[in-house]
Amino acid sequence: MAKDTISTTDAPAAIGTYSQAVCAGGILYISGQIPLDPKTMELVSSDAEVQIRQVFSNLSAICAAAGTDLNNALKLTIYLTDLQDFPIVNKVMEERFSSPYPARAAVGVNALPRGVSVEIDAIVAVQS
Repeated sequence: MAKDTISTTDAPAAIGTYSQAVCAGGILYISGQIPLDPKTMELVSSDAEVQIRQVFSNLSAICAAAGTDLNNALKLTIYLTDLQDFPIVNKVMEERFSSPYPARAAVGVNALPRGVSVEIDAIVAVQS
C-alpha cells in the first residue's frame, strides 16, 4: 500500500524518528502532538487549558496540510498527566468539533515528553 508523509511548519517538527503524519488509503494517521509552539519549539504555557488548545491547533495544522480538517477525525487518543484536566478537554472539544464527535480514549500517564501535561494523536479521514 502506498503511503504519503505529511509535514507542515505550522505544527511542531518531529523531535524523533517519526513523521508528523502518514496518509494511506484515505486515512491520515497523526503522531501524538504536544503543546509546543511550532515556531519556537517551546512549551506554550504551564496552564493546562492553553496546552490543550495548542495541541488541537497543532492537530488542525497537520490536517490542513493533508487537505482535510479535524472535523473529519475518526478517533482521538488523549494522554493526560492529570485526569482532572479531562473536563477542559471536553470544553475545548465542544468548541472545536460538531456532532457526530470522533471516537476517543483518554489515558492517564505518569509523564509525557518535555514535561507537558497533554498529548493527543488522531486518525482522520481524508476527503477525496
